[in-house]
Amino acid sequence: MVSHDYAGRVVLVTGGTKGLGLGIATAFRDAGARVVVCARTEPDGVVPGEFVPADVREAADVDRLISAIEARHGRLDVLVNNAGGSPYAPVAGTSPRLHARVIELNLLAPLLVTQRAHALLEAAAGAVVMIGSVSGSRPSPGTSAYGAAKAGLRHLAACLAAEWAPRVRVNTVVVGLAATEAGAGHYAQGAPATIPAGRLASPADVAAACLWLGEPGYVTGAELLVHGGGETPAWRTLKSG
Repeated sequence: MVSHDYAGRVVLVTGGTKGLGLGIATAFRDAGARVVVCARTEPDGVVPGEFVPADVREAADVDRLISAIEARHGRLDVLVNNAGGSPYAPVAGTSPRLHARVIELNLLAPLLVTQRAHALLEAAAGAVVMIGSVSGSRPSPGTSAYGAAKAGLRHLAACLAAEWAPRVRVNTVVVGLAATEAGAGHYAQGAPATIPAGRLASPADVAAACLWLGEPGYVTGAELLVHGGGETPAWRTLKSG
Protein backbone atom coordinates (compact mmCIF):
# COMPACT_ATOMS: atom_id res chain seq x y z
CA MET A 1 0.00 0.00 0.00
CA VAL A 2 1.29 3.46 -0.94
CA SER A 3 1.99 5.65 2.09
CA HIS A 4 1.67 9.43 2.16
CA ASP A 5 3.10 11.92 4.62
CA TYR A 6 0.98 15.03 5.12
CA ALA A 7 2.42 15.97 8.50
CA GLY A 8 2.33 19.74 9.01
CA ARG A 9 0.02 20.32 6.05
CA VAL A 10 -3.54 21.68 6.16
CA VAL A 11 -6.30 20.18 4.02
CA LEU A 12 -9.85 21.45 3.47
CA VAL A 13 -12.52 18.97 2.33
CA THR A 14 -15.88 20.52 1.49
CA GLY A 15 -18.83 18.28 2.24
CA GLY A 16 -16.48 16.23 4.36
CA THR A 17 -18.89 14.90 6.98
CA LYS A 18 -20.35 11.93 5.08
CA GLY A 19 -20.03 9.75 2.00
CA LEU A 20 -17.03 10.27 -0.25
CA GLY A 21 -16.07 13.45 1.61
CA LEU A 22 -15.83 11.64 4.93
CA GLY A 23 -13.65 8.97 3.36
CA ILE A 24 -11.38 11.58 1.79
CA ALA A 25 -11.07 13.58 5.01
CA THR A 26 -10.32 10.44 7.01
CA ALA A 27 -7.56 9.42 4.60
CA PHE A 28 -5.85 12.82 4.83
CA ARG A 29 -6.11 12.76 8.62
CA ASP A 30 -4.59 9.28 8.74
CA ALA A 31 -1.74 10.57 6.55
CA GLY A 32 -0.94 13.20 9.20
CA ALA A 33 -2.71 16.27 7.84
CA ARG A 34 -4.58 18.84 9.85
CA VAL A 35 -8.01 18.45 8.29
CA VAL A 36 -10.82 20.99 8.11
CA VAL A 37 -14.24 19.86 6.90
CA CYS A 38 -17.34 21.90 6.20
CA ALA A 39 -21.01 21.23 5.57
CA ARG A 40 -24.28 23.11 5.87
CA THR A 41 -25.40 21.19 8.95
CA GLU A 42 -23.70 19.81 12.03
CA PRO A 43 -22.42 16.24 11.52
CA ASP A 44 -24.27 13.34 13.11
CA GLY A 45 -21.10 11.81 14.49
CA VAL A 46 -17.41 12.45 14.95
CA VAL A 47 -15.60 13.94 11.96
CA PRO A 48 -11.91 13.39 11.14
CA GLY A 49 -10.82 16.95 11.80
CA GLU A 50 -12.05 20.42 12.59
CA PHE A 51 -15.64 21.16 11.55
CA VAL A 52 -16.68 24.60 10.29
CA PRO A 53 -20.35 25.05 9.35
CA ALA A 54 -20.63 26.62 5.89
CA ASP A 55 -22.87 26.59 2.84
CA VAL A 56 -20.32 26.75 0.04
CA ARG A 57 -22.89 28.35 -2.27
CA GLU A 58 -22.93 31.46 -0.09
CA ALA A 59 -20.07 33.96 -0.46
CA ALA A 60 -20.30 35.12 3.17
CA ASP A 61 -20.01 31.54 4.44
CA VAL A 62 -17.04 30.85 2.19
CA ASP A 63 -15.29 34.03 3.35
CA ARG A 64 -15.84 32.98 6.97
CA LEU A 65 -14.58 29.45 6.26
CA ILE A 66 -11.33 30.50 4.60
CA SER A 67 -10.75 33.27 7.13
CA ALA A 68 -11.11 30.70 9.94
CA ILE A 69 -8.51 28.46 8.31
CA GLU A 70 -6.12 31.37 7.85
CA ALA A 71 -6.57 32.53 11.45
CA ARG A 72 -6.27 29.08 13.07
CA HIS A 73 -3.70 27.43 10.82
CA GLY A 74 -2.03 30.18 8.79
CA ARG A 75 -1.89 28.06 5.65
CA LEU A 76 -3.80 25.82 3.27
CA ASP A 77 -1.99 23.14 1.30
CA VAL A 78 -4.80 21.14 -0.32
CA LEU A 79 -8.39 21.98 -1.18
CA VAL A 80 -10.71 19.12 -2.11
CA ASN A 81 -13.93 20.43 -3.64
CA ASN A 82 -16.15 17.47 -2.79
CA ALA A 83 -19.49 19.08 -1.84
CA GLY A 84 -22.06 18.29 -4.51
CA GLY A 85 -24.87 16.03 -5.59
CA SER A 86 -28.37 16.17 -6.98
CA PRO A 87 -31.78 14.64 -6.41
CA TYR A 88 -33.44 12.78 -9.26
CA ALA A 89 -34.96 15.69 -11.17
CA PRO A 90 -36.13 15.24 -14.79
CA VAL A 91 -36.07 18.58 -16.60
CA ALA A 92 -39.72 18.46 -17.71
CA GLY A 93 -42.06 19.46 -14.90
CA THR A 94 -39.47 20.40 -12.30
CA SER A 95 -38.66 23.80 -10.85
CA PRO A 96 -36.09 25.94 -12.70
CA ARG A 97 -34.89 27.06 -9.27
CA LEU A 98 -34.05 23.45 -8.36
CA HIS A 99 -31.82 23.11 -11.41
CA ALA A 100 -30.20 26.46 -10.68
CA ARG A 101 -29.38 25.35 -7.13
CA VAL A 102 -27.89 22.08 -8.44
CA ILE A 103 -25.60 24.05 -10.75
CA GLU A 104 -24.70 26.45 -7.94
CA LEU A 105 -23.66 23.58 -5.68
CA ASN A 106 -21.75 21.52 -8.23
CA LEU A 107 -20.07 24.24 -10.30
CA LEU A 108 -20.34 27.74 -8.88
CA ALA A 109 -19.55 26.72 -5.30
CA PRO A 110 -16.23 25.04 -6.22
CA LEU A 111 -15.35 28.15 -8.22
CA LEU A 112 -16.17 30.37 -5.27
CA VAL A 113 -14.24 28.31 -2.70
CA THR A 114 -11.23 27.89 -4.96
CA GLN A 115 -11.13 31.60 -5.80
CA ARG A 116 -11.28 32.57 -2.14
CA ALA A 117 -8.61 30.01 -1.19
CA HIS A 118 -6.21 31.01 -3.96
CA ALA A 119 -3.95 33.28 -1.90
CA LEU A 120 -3.37 30.62 0.76
CA LEU A 121 -2.85 27.89 -1.83
CA GLU A 122 -0.39 30.02 -3.79
CA ALA A 123 1.61 30.80 -0.66
CA ALA A 124 1.89 27.07 0.09
CA ALA A 125 2.44 25.96 -3.53
CA GLY A 126 -0.66 23.90 -2.94
CA ALA A 127 -3.13 21.81 -4.88
CA VAL A 128 -6.82 21.77 -5.71
CA VAL A 129 -8.68 18.52 -6.33
CA MET A 130 -12.12 18.73 -7.91
CA ILE A 131 -14.40 15.74 -7.35
CA GLY A 132 -16.02 15.21 -10.73
CA SER A 133 -18.34 12.56 -12.09
CA VAL A 134 -18.74 10.38 -15.15
CA SER A 135 -22.11 12.17 -15.45
CA GLY A 136 -20.11 15.08 -16.83
CA SER A 137 -18.94 13.09 -19.85
CA ARG A 138 -21.88 10.85 -20.75
CA PRO A 139 -25.66 11.34 -20.79
CA SER A 140 -27.14 11.76 -17.33
CA PRO A 141 -30.93 11.35 -17.74
CA GLY A 142 -32.82 12.49 -14.68
CA THR A 143 -29.91 14.59 -13.45
CA SER A 144 -29.21 16.76 -16.48
CA ALA A 145 -28.29 19.89 -14.53
CA TYR A 146 -25.90 17.85 -12.40
CA GLY A 147 -24.24 16.35 -15.47
CA ALA A 148 -23.91 19.75 -17.11
CA ALA A 149 -22.40 21.21 -13.93
CA LYS A 150 -19.88 18.37 -13.64
CA ALA A 151 -18.90 18.85 -17.27
CA GLY A 152 -18.29 22.51 -16.48
CA LEU A 153 -16.30 21.58 -13.38
CA ARG A 154 -13.83 19.55 -15.43
CA HIS A 155 -13.28 22.49 -17.78
CA LEU A 156 -13.01 24.91 -14.85
CA ALA A 157 -10.23 22.77 -13.39
CA ALA A 158 -8.35 22.73 -16.69
CA CYS A 159 -8.67 26.52 -17.01
CA LEU A 160 -7.47 27.17 -13.45
CA ALA A 161 -4.58 24.74 -13.90
CA ALA A 162 -3.34 26.85 -16.81
CA GLU A 163 -4.15 30.17 -15.15
CA TRP A 164 -2.47 29.41 -11.82
CA ALA A 165 0.50 27.34 -13.00
CA PRO A 166 3.11 26.62 -11.90
CA ARG A 167 2.44 27.64 -8.30
CA VAL A 168 -0.96 25.96 -7.77
CA ARG A 169 -1.88 22.63 -9.34
CA VAL A 170 -5.52 21.86 -10.17
CA ASN A 171 -6.80 18.40 -11.12
CA THR A 172 -10.07 16.48 -11.28
CA VAL A 173 -10.93 13.04 -9.94
CA VAL A 174 -13.71 11.71 -12.18
CA VAL A 175 -15.73 9.29 -10.06
CA GLY A 176 -17.95 6.56 -11.47
CA LEU A 177 -20.75 4.73 -9.68
CA ALA A 178 -19.82 4.93 -6.00
CA ALA A 179 -20.85 3.02 -2.90
CA THR A 180 -22.36 5.81 -0.79
CA GLU A 181 -25.71 6.33 0.88
CA ALA A 182 -26.56 9.07 -1.61
CA GLY A 183 -25.69 6.87 -4.58
CA ALA A 184 -27.78 3.94 -3.41
CA GLY A 185 -30.98 5.72 -4.40
CA HIS A 186 -29.77 6.30 -7.96
CA TYR A 187 -28.44 2.88 -8.96
CA ALA A 188 -30.32 -0.25 -9.93
CA GLN A 189 -29.78 -3.50 -8.03
CA GLY A 190 -27.39 -4.92 -10.64
CA ALA A 191 -25.27 -1.79 -11.11
CA PRO A 192 -21.93 -3.48 -10.19
CA ALA A 193 -22.43 -5.91 -13.08
CA THR A 194 -22.17 -3.01 -15.52
CA ILE A 195 -18.70 -2.02 -14.25
CA PRO A 196 -15.69 -3.90 -15.68
CA ALA A 197 -14.03 -3.92 -12.23
CA GLY A 198 -17.08 -5.74 -10.86
CA ARG A 199 -17.87 -3.36 -8.01
CA LEU A 200 -18.75 0.23 -7.17
CA ALA A 201 -16.02 2.70 -6.28
CA SER A 202 -15.43 2.98 -2.53
CA PRO A 203 -14.62 6.18 -0.62
CA ALA A 204 -11.14 4.69 -0.08
CA ASP A 205 -10.63 4.40 -3.86
CA VAL A 206 -11.45 8.06 -4.34
CA ALA A 207 -9.40 9.10 -1.31
CA ALA A 208 -6.32 7.33 -2.68
CA ALA A 209 -6.53 9.40 -5.85
CA CYS A 210 -6.90 12.60 -3.83
CA LEU A 211 -3.89 11.78 -1.66
CA TRP A 212 -1.73 11.29 -4.74
CA LEU A 213 -2.90 14.45 -6.49
CA GLY A 214 -2.55 16.52 -3.32
CA GLU A 215 1.16 15.83 -3.00
CA PRO A 216 3.75 18.10 -4.65
CA GLY A 217 4.34 16.96 -8.22
CA TYR A 218 4.21 17.68 -11.92
CA VAL A 219 0.64 16.65 -12.75
CA THR A 220 -1.82 19.51 -13.27
CA GLY A 221 -4.83 20.06 -15.52
CA ALA A 222 -5.42 16.30 -15.54
CA GLU A 223 -8.47 14.10 -15.11
CA LEU A 224 -7.94 10.91 -13.12
CA LEU A 225 -10.67 8.38 -13.88
CA VAL A 226 -11.78 6.42 -10.82
CA HIS A 227 -14.59 4.47 -12.43
CA GLY A 228 -13.46 0.84 -12.48
CA GLY A 229 -13.07 0.77 -16.25
CA GLY A 230 -16.22 2.73 -17.02
CA GLU A 231 -19.57 1.17 -17.82
CA THR A 232 -20.02 -1.81 -20.10
CA PRO A 233 -22.12 -0.72 -23.11
CA ALA A 234 -25.60 -2.20 -23.34
CA TRP A 235 -24.98 -3.66 -26.81
CA ARG A 236 -22.56 -6.17 -25.26
CA THR A 237 -25.53 -7.96 -23.69
CA LEU A 238 -27.66 -8.06 -26.85
CA LYS A 239 -27.93 -11.30 -28.78
CA SER A 240 -27.17 -11.17 -32.47
CA GLY A 241 -29.95 -12.15 -34.82
